[in-house]
Amino acid sequence: MDFAIDPDITDFAASIDSLLGKSDMPSVIRSWAAGDTAPGTALWGHVAETGAAALLVDEESGGAGATSVEAVVALEVLGRHAVPGPVVESVMVAPRIATALGGAPDAGDVAGEIAAGALASVAAPRVSPLAPDADVARFVWVVDDDEVFTGTAGGFRRSVDRARTVTTPTRGDRVAAHSTVDLVNHGALGTAAQLLGLGTAMLDMSVEYAKQRKQYGKLIGEYQGLKHQLADVAIALEMARPLLWAGALAIAENPGDPDAAVRDVSAARVAVADAAYLSARTALQVHGAIGYTLEHDLGLWLTKTRALQTAWGTQSFHRGRVFEAITSGATEAAR
Repeated sequence: MDFAIDPDITDFAASIDSLLGKSDMPSVIRSWAAGDTAPGTALWGHVAETGAAALLVDEESGGAGATSVEAVVALEVLGRHAVPGPVVESVMVAPRIATALGGAPDAGDVAGEIAAGALASVAAPRVSPLAPDADVARFVWVVDDDEVFTGTAGGFRRSVDRARTVTTPTRGDRVAAHSTVDLVNHGALGTAAQLLGLGTAMLDMSVEYAKQRKQYGKLIGEYQGLKHQLADVAIALEMARPLLWAGALAIAENPGDPDAAVRDVSAARVAVADAAYLSARTALQVHGAIGYTLEHDLGLWLTKTRALQTAWGTQSFHRGRVFEAITSGATEAAR
């Protein structure tokens, strides 16, 4: 099967990439880590103006009414630039909750606010219990047992990514019913897209550094062993990309049956997370210890990659979902 991204989508992603490329992201990230989130939230406002925040919001609510395919393309770009904040929760998960809230009394125009760039933080206690960056979120929700509750954040602490706070929100009032599997699928797929962008960025950094750094009078990029390491990363990332698209298509083609997308979404999450982690480890080896210092920009990408390894489900959790989907399918076929 041939799969190609629509040129309109790639142009849209390129516009986001151009915006972020002019934004001095390392400074924005460091400010966020220092407690000054104003530059980051202002940047998110500009990203929202491109339509990225409104992709999965219904057209009736002022959104684009797009699919998860368009969303993961945008999220890969946001990951490539390591944009701080609850990005996946706001782009992928919040629009699904907003849809569930649509008919609830006194819900307000949640979908419209999300489309306009309001940030949202979400926790799923049995899968992803820590809500990210709830201190800057307009909405905080807890999802469990196919129900959505308001969340009250407290007890903030830093994750390994210094530009990220996490909290275990206290469950409040029940506000809607919605499939937890569907929300986990969206969160996991969005995280995979973010990780693919992060992994690609770190590979690019490593290649550029290898073209400049010399050891024993020779550019380190000329050493065969290092070439092989970088090639392994490039292969891992490119082999994971089709799985990401397959996961996006599985969600888009089964809007009323989230269970049908579980296998492809979790397979994508596992493959991309492994590839991004390999990219991070290789980048650190290529750069040496300087790559992990606070002064070097690479460290900002390394720590975000590490933090997202367990966001919206651990590798073990997603491998388990793939195994269960495959074995249950085999059992049904044998009957």
